[in-house]
Amino acid sequence: MSDDLRDLYQEVILDHGRRPRNFRHPEAANRTAKGDNPLCGDRVSVYLEVGPDGIIRDAAFEGRGCAISTASASLMTETLKGKTEEEARALFRALRDMCTGHESDAESAAAGGAGEDDLDRLRVLSGVRNFPMRVKCATLPWQAVLAALAGDAKATTE
Repeated sequence: MSDDLRDLYQEVILDHGRRPRNFRHPEAANRTAKGDNPLCGDRVSVYLEVGPDGIIRDAAFEGRGCAISTASASLMTETLKGKTEEEARALFRALRDMCTGHESDAESAAAGGAGEDDLDRLRVLSGVRNFPMRVKCATLPWQAVLAALAGDAKATTE
């Protein structure tokens, strides 16, 4: 990765970390879950409004955590709106694969419902692969979304 691209990715993470999008608790949310990373103290609550057709109409979050966790939650809420539950799961798999250095698996996820534009948007988080302890920071909000979609109230990185 070039230095310019790395700098751009850091800029996007810092922007979303400082000014997170969709940081709120929407009244219409019908799926919710809390995520907790006891090793670093990151905590997130995710709120989804899923229509009867399985489309995520709204996504939001609240919580506290490091810049990576907050940026991931912010990017996630922007990306999930308008997606089906299966597309949300495919995006999680793609993000996890990017963050753990399995880039080719992430590209395969594009065929499984994660669009290329969405993968490009989330690629800013892929640098955590160089810091294995930070992978949990980037994936915690997504773990909470998976829990919310499954009807579970809690997700953890343990």
